[in-house]
Amino acid sequence: MCDLMPASQPAEKIGKMKKLRRTLSESFRSIAFKKEDSGFDEICVTKMSTRSCQGTDSVIKPLDTIPEDKKVRVQRTQSGFDPFEKPASQVKRVHSENNACINAKSSSASKESPKLRRHSSPSSPTSPKFGKADSYEKLEKLGEGSYATVYKGKSKVNGKLVALKVIRLQEEEGTPFTAIREASLLKGLKHANIVLLHDIIHTKETLTLVFEYVHTDLCQYMDKHPGGLHPDNVKLFLFQLLRGLSYIHQRYILHRDLKPQNLLISDTGELKLADFGLARAKSVPSHTYSNEVVTLWYRPPDVLLGSTDYSTCLDMWGVGCIFIEMIQGVAAFPGMKDIQDQLERIFLVIGTPSEDTWPGVNSLPHFKPDRFTVYSAKKLRQAWNKLGYVDHAEELASRFLQCFPKNRLSAQAALNHEYFSNLPPRLCELQDMSSIFTVPNVKLQTESGDSIQVCARRNSHGKASSGSKH
Repeated sequence: MCDLMPASQPAEKIGKMKKLRRTLSESFRSIAFKKEDSGFDEICVTKMSTRSCQGTDSVIKPLDTIPEDKKVRVQRTQSGFDPFEKPASQVKRVHSENNACINAKSSSASKESPKLRRHSSPSSPTSPKFGKADSYEKLEKLGEGSYATVYKGKSKVNGKLVALKVIRLQEEEGTPFTAIREASLLKGLKHANIVLLHDIIHTKETLTLVFEYVHTDLCQYMDKHPGGLHPDNVKLFLFQLLRGLSYIHQRYILHRDLKPQNLLISDTGELKLADFGLARAKSVPSHTYSNEVVTLWYRPPDVLLGSTDYSTCLDMWGVGCIFIEMIQGVAAFPGMKDIQDQLERIFLVIGTPSEDTWPGVNSLPHFKPDRFTVYSAKKLRQAWNKLGYVDHAEELASRFLQCFPKNRLSAQAALNHEYFSNLPPRLCELQDMSSIFTVPNVKLQTESGDSIQVCARRNSHGKASSGSKH
């Protein structure tokens, strides 16, 4: 049974606590006065002394941020620093650890030459850093658009080649929304088949997006191999395209501008989705979006007819167009005049839609049945004969090129199509950041006219002869 505490004891304890509080307050004030008199700006303390001392006059900084010339002075200050006379053993242990830490750093620093220390220290103001414009060297201009210029560059941080997308900022207009959208989306996308955003540099005049450097794009690649690509290479490029799209679609992101120019090809054969300036994160429930998206040749009929209520099926029409272009060697629907001409070319092959084949088509803003010639649907191989030379290619293409958006095959479902049945099963088990070329026996085939492996074309001087683009 517990003993009862005498009535007088609490009063005595409260008196002792008040006396201790006054003593501690005086100790803190004396420490603050010492710091002001000595002119020292920093006091280096361990986590234990940080918890014990919450003096408002002390500026507590990590040890690594203290300049070399002040570390010795801090050491001398701490050797006599004893705010609590009891228990002395605890305070002595804390200070001895601090002194040992400071001495070790000081001795190691003294062995280094000033030049070496200046360049090796990550906190040095003269060393190249990410996020700084002077950390990258421009080598050559790769291309120029309406609001951005792309340069080939080199990182001074790690020596790697990069692509610098320099976006010009207009004071009255601010940062282009497409640049903000591209940067914000790409920061969260990490996949082997999506171009990697390394860095973002913001100055008063420009916004620079620093990408991994990729040697060419699918458009340039097909230009170098007219008449259609090797069927096995088409399959590997299409698989990578679907892999990247499946990744972003699962995150409710639409690319909205699929075309060969926006599909980069590395020197090892990796295909990477790029240029997310028109991409949108699609919310649930569905919002309406602009119908001024996707380059005309790769724009689906629902968008051409004015629909603004679309989902991932928007991108899948573009996949079908690119698939046919890789196999046949020509654009699937190369409209030469306007939207009307583009739709006529599509309906000529796919068939003119009606409420029976496309529920709701009559309610689309630009669909007027009397404006279009009525065509019946054809077999795709009648328009593009090379589809008939590859097993299951025509059937897969027809699943992409559906006028009614909801009938189009998704990217994830397409990866399991019979067209890919002869590829190693391991390709479907890869981690997001793993290249398909890490799987044994997966490689690009030599294209007609190439003397050596297509993914490493070189001229007589041993330099890569492929085009360049980020």
